[in-house]
Parts: sequence; structure tokens; C-alpha cells
Amino acid sequence: METTSTSVLGNSVIRREDPALLRGDGLYVGNRPLENPVHLFFVRSTVARAAIASIDVADAKAMPGIIDIWTVTEVGLPAMPPDPPFFPAETARPMLADGAVRFVGEPIALILAESPYQAADAAEQVIVDYDFEDAVVGMDTATDGAPLFDGIDSNAVFGLPGEAPSFDDCDVVIEQQVQNQRVAPAPIEPRVASAEMIDGRLHFYTSAQGSHPARTAIAKMLEVEEDHVRVLVGDVGGGFGAKNGASAEELMTALVAHRLNRPATFTETRTENMTNMGHGRAQSQHVKIGGDREGNIKAYNLSLVQDSGAYPGIGGVLPVFTQMMLSATYSCTNVGFQSSSVATNTTPVGAYRGAGRPEATAAFERALDIYADEIGVDPVEVRRKNLLTSDAFPYETPTGKVYDSGDYVAALDMLVEQSDYQALRAEQQRRIDAGETKLMGIGVASYVEITAPMGGKDYGEVRLNDDGSILAITGSTPYGQGHLTAWSQIISERTGVPLDKIEVQFGDTDLTPEGGITGGSRSAQLAGSAMSNASHQLVAAARELAAEKLEANVDDIVLDKENGAFHVAGTPAVAVDWASVAAQAPAETPLAFISDLESQEPTFPFGAHLAVVEVDAETGFVELTRLVAVDDAGTLVNPMLAAGQVHGGLAQGAAQALFEEVLFDDDGNPLSTNFMDYAIPSAAELPSFERHVMETPTPNNELGAKGIGESGTIGSTPAVHNAVIDAVSHLGVRHIDMPCTPIKVWQAINAG
Repeated sequence: METTSTSVLGNSVIRREDPALLRGDGLYVGNRPLENPVHLFFVRSTVARAAIASIDVADAKAMPGIIDIWTVTEVGLPAMPPDPPFFPAETARPMLADGAVRFVGEPIALILAESPYQAADAAEQVIVDYDFEDAVVGMDTATDGAPLFDGIDSNAVFGLPGEAPSFDDCDVVIEQQVQNQRVAPAPIEPRVASAEMIDGRLHFYTSAQGSHPARTAIAKMLEVEEDHVRVLVGDVGGGFGAKNGASAEELMTALVAHRLNRPATFTETRTENMTNMGHGRAQSQHVKIGGDREGNIKAYNLSLVQDSGAYPGIGGVLPVFTQMMLSATYSCTNVGFQSSSVATNTTPVGAYRGAGRPEATAAFERALDIYADEIGVDPVEVRRKNLLTSDAFPYETPTGKVYDSGDYVAALDMLVEQSDYQALRAEQQRRIDAGETKLMGIGVASYVEITAPMGGKDYGEVRLNDDGSILAITGSTPYGQGHLTAWSQIISERTGVPLDKIEVQFGDTDLTPEGGITGGSRSAQLAGSAMSNASHQLVAAARELAAEKLEANVDDIVLDKENGAFHVAGTPAVAVDWASVAAQAPAETPLAFISDLESQEPTFPFGAHLAVVEVDAETGFVELTRLVAVDDAGTLVNPMLAAGQVHGGLAQGAAQALFEEVLFDDDGNPLSTNFMDYAIPSAAELPSFERHVMETPTPNNELGAKGIGESGTIGSTPAVHNAVIDAVSHLGVRHIDMPCTPIKVWQAINAG
């Protein structure tokens, strides 16, 4: 039994993580002191594809401060296994180039030095002799190029050869080639790692999205038991999916510390980060949509080529997630999907905020606008005609996913109302009629996304301390989301223990028995539910002890959450607080409980976004003036944390539509290696976002919570993209590929 009280859940509790960060007391890898460390620096390939004829390190080794120089021929290095494991073994990435290089920036030799400056100087003296080969760069022609790997007949490494639907019943059929361009995650903190031997064990410090997967990889590399390795993750300066595993450079940092029995540290430069950290998106999509002239969609097909980069790991299977969300928020079931993932002589592609799911929404929403323009029906009305209605849930999609709950029409209606959509359309037409050169564009996107797509569970444990405070241990790894605050709120709401008496620990493999990767917007529904479940167990055990103390039947014991104490129903004057409960517990059985939740179903947050842009018809310059977002992530544990996630997602989504693109020349040379060449927007390029919240709880977990970390990215990109094209569609422009830079827009206007 519990007394009613005002729940701390659903309130915008200020982040508990921030004071230390604001004081400069954050525990980033770079803040951890190491005694006399070895500094790692990598000699990297300057060409995209070549056989390595020779590597001359003699002059470099003779330079001051150089401890050693490793190459794959001089030092035995264990191989990195293929990831995913079903990819051919030939495609596995070596830690240092083994006889060949396959992209600019691939590590060839490792410099070990007393200082980072000495290491960098020595790297310039390493001479690599190449036998050049023709690079495979364009994904659409990758299968025609010479295979990147010996023993592999083609650069097509993975495919989903689905059937195309019939378009026979369609009055109108539209086709369009769409580029969902390659982007860089570009976290403010690049990849960084340190390691040292303490009491015969390797301690590894990393900026990552999970400590346990890193421990597993390191132990396997070193051929030791996992308990020989301790991995610690502290504060992380951004990840966006790209820090979901241990890179070759990070693994070699551990290897150096282990072999030399001396601390070792590695920090990459921004250019190294831009050319080596896994890129995102990189799909060439062919969309085909058909329907009648009233706006009813009858068929939809998406066929795509996925650029996997030089070593086709996670990037090669991103189309699996695109296929999951193929039909988006719409009721059309006559759909088809085909994909081919190809290897190219470019930076490997990996997970990036949404990992395959934003690409599905972008394709469908772009196709819808082209279809609406062709039949002369307002884009909002076309969407409203085809959205799944609220009585359809739970809804099984054509690709076998079961949408848990939603009200897609209500989200679109709220968006139309809050943006004053009709007034925007009227102003747009006024400018056209007046012949103004500053044109207005309005873009709309409806989206649904899958969170925790692979299911699973997260570790959650709560322990009652002697003083009545609580220690919580989580298997999730926060890197900006605010987990420590959110998990404290959940525990406080379940137990009545004040927030300031709850400590949350994470990121230490010695303290947390198990854990996975924090990604796929899984944390609230899995790790949050685990904390809730463990708290329920603690309360049940505490009620038993309180009943003994009060000499009452356990069924009569009430938890007064307002005061954090147990009492007999109707007699609150005599109560047992949490410290007394702790004292009552037998010493041999402390009150510590681990969540026993099994695998849970994914959840499907949804929403609708609207963007307003102004396009200068004479120069092609685009200004984003409004971005209105309606997002529904189920029950919100902390609305402020959710707002932060959405704000970041909106910024990244708009940035892909307007600014960001990783480029290579025909020889595979990267053309966007720093923030002078790769256009990350500042606050000056973005408007103040307008957010409106819906809450449709999911039945798939007791919190009712869905993921929120990627939603902003998924809806905003097609909304902004559609807005730019909408601004100039009356000039005969049908499509412009992202990013909608001034030169692209100007060229499209003049071609139209």
C-alpha cells in the first residue's frame, strides 16, 4: 500500500550532472592524471587505395623522445573480427594497415613517444612507398570497380533483395532519385583513451557509449579473462552513436599499456576525427510512389544503395533499420524495399543519431511532397488522408513491426494549429503574386521511429545504505542525456527517498556486473524501467521489515512517500523511516535488489514537424526562420531532459538539410576534414525552436515511456528539406538534394 503524493516524475528537475561540469570538475578521459605516460600518434594513409610496397621508419626512430614505432609487419597485432560477424572474414579491419590501405586516414604505423609533439614530428619522417590502385568512390558505381578485398568477388557486401509492389492501380506514379548524404558525427570531444596497469590489471579509460562492450573487446584482443580488465567511462563529450565500440586506435592504447607495463594515452585531432570516426547516413535512394488524384497512396517502393565505406561494419546493415520503418506513419500496405550495401575507398560508415531510421522517414516524406505537388493537393492534406488513425493501434506494419500506441492525426492537427499553417500559405502566395525575390517555403514531415529496436534489457540495482540513502547502479552509460537525474527521479518516486539522498553510479565494469551500449534511444524504457523494477523490490522487502518493527500485518503497512517512512494504515504518528528499515535488515542479507525484467518490446515515438524558410531567388541563400515540432515520446520522466534531446536533434536534423556534407574527390581524397570545410551550424544559423508536447503512453513498460533521443533528428530533416523545395517549386523545381546549399538552390532555380 502507498499513500498518494505529488510525483516527482513528469517534472522538470534540474540536471544533477551539471554543477560539476560548470565548475570544470568533469571527469573526462583527458582529466585523468597519468604518471609518465607513453603518447600514441598514428602515421595515416595519404591515399585512398594502394598496396604498401615498404615502410621506412629508420629516421623516425632516431628522433628525440621516440620509444618505438609499430607496424603490422614488425609487431604482432591481433586481428579485429568482422562486425557484424556474418560479414566475410576478408572484410575485417586490421588495427594497422596490413599490406594495403583502403581509405585516406587509415592507420599504417604507430609512433610511441615521450610527448605528443615528439610523436607528431617523428610521424612526418616515416616514409611509405605505395603501389597506387584506382579508388572506388561513388557508391552507385562501386560494384563496377575492382573489389577492395582479395577473395571477394564484388564490392556489394550485403543486400536485402525484396519484391517491388505493383503500381497497376495507380493513376499517378512518381519516381525520384534522392541522396541522403554522408555526414560526420563530429562530437565536441573526439576519440580519446588512456590505459595503465594497476596491481596486475589493465585499467582502461575511454569516452564511449558503454564500458562492458569495450572490456569484452580488449580482453579478447589481449587473450585474457575479462576480470583482468577494468573499463571506466566518466563524462563523455558527445557520441551520437559513433562511440558505440572500441576503435582500433583505442584498442592499441590498451595494448601498449599492457605490453610496456606503462601508462599510455591517445587523443585524436579534429582532422583525424573527421576522416576516421564512422560517418553516418550515406544512402542513394530511389523512391517510387503511386496513388490516385485525390491523394490516396496506393503503392510505395524504396530501393537504395548504402555506402559502407572501406570496412563494411555497422554501416553495411543500416538498411535493415531503414526497412523496419519503411511504411512510416501511413496506412499503405502495398510497399516494397530493396537494398545493396557496398564497400568504397572512403571512411567507414557507422551508426549516427537514428542509424538507418531517419533515412526511411526522409525518403517517404520527400516522395509525399513530390506526389502532392504533382496532383495539386496540399501536402498536409495528402498526409492527413493517409495517416494511420488512432483506432489502428497496436498496428502491425508490412515489415512486421508492431506500433504500440499513437495518434498521428492529432500530432499533425496540433502542428497545423500551432504554426498557423493557413496564414503561412497565404503569405507564401502573397510573395509569389507580388513577384518578391525573397520566397517563403513551408515544409511538413510526419514521423514515427523505433526505439530500443533490438529489445534487450539493462542492468539496474538499488541498495539501501545504513543512513537511509540509496545507491543505484545502472548499466546505461550517459553521454549528455541526464540519466543520473532521470534515474534518481524514478527511484525517488518509487521509494519516497529524496533526490539528494540518491547516488547513481555508472560506467565502471568493477561496480556494474553487466551492461551494453547506450544507443537507439533505449535508456528510459529499458534502464529506467530496470530502476523502477529494482525499486519496487526494495519497497516490498522494506515493507516486510517495517511490519516486523511495528508488529503489524504487512498488508496494513503503508509507504508514505511524502515523508519517506512506513506506518500502519490510519496511524501515521508511529512510523519507520528508511534508516530504521536499514537497521532492521539482517547483516547477512543487505537490502540490495537487481531488476529481473526480461526483454521488452521496442516503442514507437512519433510526431510532426514544420519548417519555414526564406529563399533568396537571386542568390539561392536559404534562411531557416521557424522550426515547429510536435513530439510524442509517451510519458516523460523529465520534460526538461526531453526538451534538451529534442533541441539537439532539431539542430542536427536541420544541419543535414542545409549545411553538412562529407565530400571526397574522384580519387578518394576527403574534402571536408575540419570545421572550415565541414559546415556545422552555430546558434546564429538556427531559429528558436517552437516545441509542443503530446504524451501517449506505451503499454510496453510500466513507465509508459518511449525513447526521445533521436526523434528531433528524424522529423526535422525532411521538414526543412521539403521547405526549401517548396519555396521554389512554382519555378519548376521538383527536387534538390541535401544539403540545400546556396549554389545548389541557385542552380536549381536557373535550371527550372
